[in-house]
Amino acid sequence: MQRNTLFNLAAASTLATLIAGGCLCLSAQAQDAYPSKTIRFVVPYPPGGPTDLMARLLQGEMQTRLGVTVVIDNKGGAGGNLGSAEVAKQAAADGYTLLLAASGPMAVNPTLYRSMPFNPMADLMPVMQISSFPLVLEVHPKVGVKTVKELVALTKNPKTELSFASAGNGTPQHLAGELFNTQMDTHIAHIPYRGAGPALNDLLGGQVGVMFDILGSSLSYIQSGKLIPLAVTSAKRSPLLPNVPTMMEAGVAGYEFTGWHGIAVRAGTPAPVIDKLNSTLNAIFKEPDFRKKWEALGTPVVAGTAAAFGELIKKETIRLGKVVKDSGATVD
Repeated sequence: MQRNTLFNLAAASTLATLIAGGCLCLSAQAQDAYPSKTIRFVVPYPPGGPTDLMARLLQGEMQTRLGVTVVIDNKGGAGGNLGSAEVAKQAAADGYTLLLAASGPMAVNPTLYRSMPFNPMADLMPVMQISSFPLVLEVHPKVGVKTVKELVALTKNPKTELSFASAGNGTPQHLAGELFNTQMDTHIAHIPYRGAGPALNDLLGGQVGVMFDILGSSLSYIQSGKLIPLAVTSAKRSPLLPNVPTMMEAGVAGYEFTGWHGIAVRAGTPAPVIDKLNSTLNAIFKEPDFRKKWEALGTPVVAGTAAAFGELIKKETIRLGKVVKDSGATVD
């Protein structure tokens, strides 16, 4: 009886070792085999905006390093919720559907929207943070102001009707404007668009007078004089616009606002697949030529670990949620 018991224990131990070894082999195989087919890269905003530009800049580099086709799929709508929810709820958890995870749907919309179609922290897994960018407060020349002080004074005139464009409810462009209204006691009306591209087009056309936009998207129009920059929203001046003051330098005490993007996949995606994606992206961001192209978009290179991006999402959900609550903004 004792011999049988010892045999059974030994057999169980051997089986457990084999299973563990098999799991390790399968994990290694999952990482080695991935990817073996086309990857869909979902951008939850329309083509032409800064989020879309980031994805398209990464697309070619990812194809080269991963050895498969990467297809950009723009799924705009509901402040980024539409495309984000598709990845969170409908995509397979296999790493073949990636999300360009913007700060709006990941950290703002859970407070802004009365009902969310997905839970960013429960339904998605972080892969890497890829941006941290300032916005620029800019106006159409016909507004007739060249400083933040002049803009604030203009808003105090009861005959003045000013509005600011954004890429949609809950986007950095929206919250930056709401934060400005709150801190300066101004009442510049918010006009949400279906993406930064359409918003910027109407700003250039003069249909709307003010916008807080991602610097890289508006830089060429600022340089050509089509738009007038008043201030940047970061704590320090941007090297792309060294003569433009920060909001704090322009007289908005304590104002600092930066947006961010990252890559995420559906929850349940195998860890080796996330590791493969993370290591590939880190390698891309180490290339000097790519870094120059990326920084030209108006954001420094961030990169890093999946865990660091996860911590950012948690912290920003609290910080940006407070901005939403303080502004009183809600979306049904």
